[in-house]
Amino acid sequence: MKKPAKAEKVVPTIGWREWIALPNLGIKQIKAKVDTGARSSALHAVDLETFKRHGRDFVRFKVHPEQRNSKRTVIAEAEVLEYRKVKSSGGHQTRRPVILTSVSALGQTWEVELTLVSRDEMGFRMLLGREAIRRRMIVDPGRSFLNGRPKRKKAKKKKAKKKKAKKKKVKKKKPTRVKRTR
Repeated sequence: MKKPAKAEKVVPTIGWREWIALPNLGIKQIKAKVDTGARSSALHAVDLETFKRHGRDFVRFKVHPEQRNSKRTVIAEAEVLEYRKVKSSGGHQTRRPVILTSVSALGQTWEVELTLVSRDEMGFRMLLGREAIRRRMIVDPGRSFLNGRPKRKKAKKKKAKKKKAKKKKVKKKKPTRVKRTR
């Protein structure tokens, strides 16, 4: 007697970099590097402050979701799952708080463990490691933003006019030539 054929699960493909959301932390979009070489996921966080609530450890932190923009800040807090020693790509080992939060990408939302660390020197504000996508997605290392790109805000006309006016003011006068006679 034959067993019925198992229906194959369709696994979505994710690019090597994607825009994702962290809804529990109030982050609508953050650019993440999908890194199968990293076991754990990491989120750029600054001003970490640990505290107790009902006898459990929590952490409050700030996130700058946009690269090269420290003006936009999201303040979040989450329960600390544990503290973990993590070795960076440079070989340095640090003790980081680990939180459990949800990630949304490609129409799916699931829980992931995130370590919190300052990633100022790194190119991406978030690293999505292999444990976060295991049995959930396939990575296409030659493609990016399969989840789509966020819409860019159009520059306001007033700002454009101000810049244009500044350029006119800054224009230098051409030096006049003085003809010398001997």
